Amino acid sequence: MYFTSRYNQLNVSIYGKSPTLLTSKFIGWCGIMILRFGYVSTALALWEASPSRTLTFTNWKKQDEASRRDKLLFLTEQNLKNTLRIIHYNIAHGIDVYRMSSSLVPLATHPEVKWDFVTPFESLFKEIGAMIQKHQLRVSFHPNQFTLFTSPKEHITTNAIIDMTYHYKMLEAMGLQNDANMNIHVGGTYGDKEKAIESFNNNFVKLDEHIRMQTTLENDDKTYTAEETLTVCEQHNVPFVFDYHHHWANSGDLDFEELLPRIFATWERTGKVPKFHLSSPKSEKLIRAHADYVDLDFAIPFIQALKDFGKSADIMIEAKSKDLAALQLVEELGKMRGFKRIKGATIEI
Repeated sequence: MYFTSRYNQLNVSIYGKSPTLLTSKFIGWCGIMILRFGYVSTALALWEASPSRTLTFTNWKKQDEASRRDKLLFLTEQNLKNTLRIIHYNIAHGIDVYRMSSSLVPLATHPEVKWDFVTPFESLFKEIGAMIQKHQLRVSFHPNQFTLFTSPKEHITTNAIIDMTYHYKMLEAMGLQNDANMNIHVGGTYGDKEKAIESFNNNFVKLDEHIRMQTTLENDDKTYTAEETLTVCEQHNVPFVFDYHHHWANSGDLDFEELLPRIFATWERTGKVPKFHLSSPKSEKLIRAHADYVDLDFAIPFIQALKDFGKSADIMIEAKSKDLAALQLVEELGKMRGFKRIKGATIEI
């Protein structure tokens, strides 16, 4: 299913300028290109494999000290073991791109809880990291929507730094701190977008440099367009994660294809191919919500634009059906002329 009026409008935006002209201007055809697809957090094909089991602060507070620690240890162990199960599942099914859950450690950033979640699980973290490195998987985190650097309130920035540091500590424990990324949005506008971006510029640099270098920024579906987010990325030398669904809902003035050379350029220092996000609207009314699966008709203009550009990319599927949605889309693409499925979630063009 796709939505005729808005979808056709974006089609005009994408193809308003000749893809052939754009390609010939910036790059030559590179022959074979690879598109790898991944998914977020939970493998639905696995039984009882949630990596996000949690404990509310209210329930934590009701328990005595020993029970609190036992509960935190139990839940964290379950989350890490399920993450390991998911990694094995991904390897078995040829899925090389995966976003780990941000909720691996319950209450890790709560100011009244603060606990050492690394030492008790040092071997589990290392085992996860070793599997990822051995099989050359690409993993990432996506800190929550409250991890903001645009707020004029100092405590919001402080909390954002705490949250980013928490994610980085997990990557360090896995030995992935120089490889995996943490993806966030620019943030809110607070009634003045120009001032909010200025706040971001001032606050983001308060992050430890190593953490900043592993951070990526993503355009959102209401506030910061792809062009605006890309400009912030270029200023801070961080990679840009382009979300096609968000662009469809909040496209701004520039065509998607016009941004591709700049998008790819932000990833050059990392040595990685760019990462993109892909989902489709849940319904004609709920255009910003994610559907269970990715509608092929909705996705084709995006895939075609990447094909015309001619460079490999990784694509994170953000559909509600997660691994099932990623594998189904790859199966559908693999049946199209010019697209060859060479692995569970990899297409050769």
